[in-house]
Amino acid sequence: MVTLELDRAACVGCGRCVDVCPQQVFAVTENKAVMRDRDACMECGACALNCPVKALSVDAGVGCASGMINEWLQERKLGKLSGGSCCS
Repeated sequence: MVTLELDRAACVGCGRCVDVCPQQVFAVTENKAVMRDRDACMECGACALNCPVKALSVDAGVGCASGMINEWLQERKLGKLSGGSCCS
């Protein structure tokens, strides 16, 4: 379950979320951020930390750790965590 939330009304369309997101979750459309692929979010928190108007929120940590573990497992051809989360 991804905890990422976007308050489009607060968004000023600066594009920082697009620049810092390692999973390319965001795009800017009509001068506002949009989530292109919310499920790709690994909950690293970079977007929320860099949003100047606090239009983004995410519970950083668990998803990031899970994403890093899955990447490590896939690099070694060992599969991945079941359920896509370290806590499921």
